[in-house]
Amino acid sequence: MPINHPLRPFYRAVSGLCGIVILAFGILGVIASSGEDFFSRESIWALWMRTNMAFSLLSIVLGAILVGGYAIGGELSHRINYYGSWLLLAGGLAGIAVMRTDVNIFNWSMVNVIVSLIIGTLVLTAGLYDKPGPTEPAGEAAIRHNRALPAKS
Repeated sequence: MPINHPLRPFYRAVSGLCGIVILAFGILGVIASSGEDFFSRESIWALWMRTNMAFSLLSIVLGAILVGGYAIGGELSHRINYYGSWLLLAGGLAGIAVMRTDVNIFNWSMVNVIVSLIIGTLVLTAGLYDKPGPTEPAGEAAIRHNRALPAKS
């Protein structure tokens, strides 16, 4: 993973935007699924994806974590993006496996799977390129300025 990539702020903003989309979907899903069963399998839609109260609340939590990571920044943001992306990708693949079964407790459709995989890929890319580090190692600075490296004791 590159450290202090020049486009690090851009990748961090992409993950923050993905978090906002997930958070908005969750909030709209809670509104759309109010009055239904928690694990309802009815045709409830929010932002062109199927949902129920359970999936909407899970989306609010995940979106809030991504947005919080964006706001905090640093190493915590990097870890949230990197590991959260694997959760999104695994969720998308699990959605394919359970879509037409009774185990589909989150009421997923193929649209949910595609969106989860796309957002998971975007957040993974952000997690791979937003790793912070020291601005400049001492050894590189000394070499750049044609100075001798400090002697190791």
